[in-house]
Amino acid sequence: MRYTLAVFRTRFATLNFANLLKAENIPVAIVNTPHTISRACGISVKFLYDFFPLVQRIFVRLDNRNFAGFYLVDTASGKAKPISF
Repeated sequence: MRYTLAVFRTRFATLNFANLLKAENIPVAIVNTPHTISRACGISVKFLYDFFPLVQRIFVRLDNRNFAGFYLVDTASGKAKPISF
């Protein structure tokens, strides 16, 4: 299984993004950011990778100043890879 992390530099931005995705009926969870991703506030928004195209369309409408990146996580390996778009 693969999931995506949306990583922000502030907790406020992270929680706002999670609430926005929930309002669009995208199932999300707030999780601790992996230690390998050091540019973050400590929490991230987790969602299934299948929702990534929809999340991208929502994301581009936002103020992205506190955004640190999207990361694809493979549960088999546990490794997080940056996603560019």
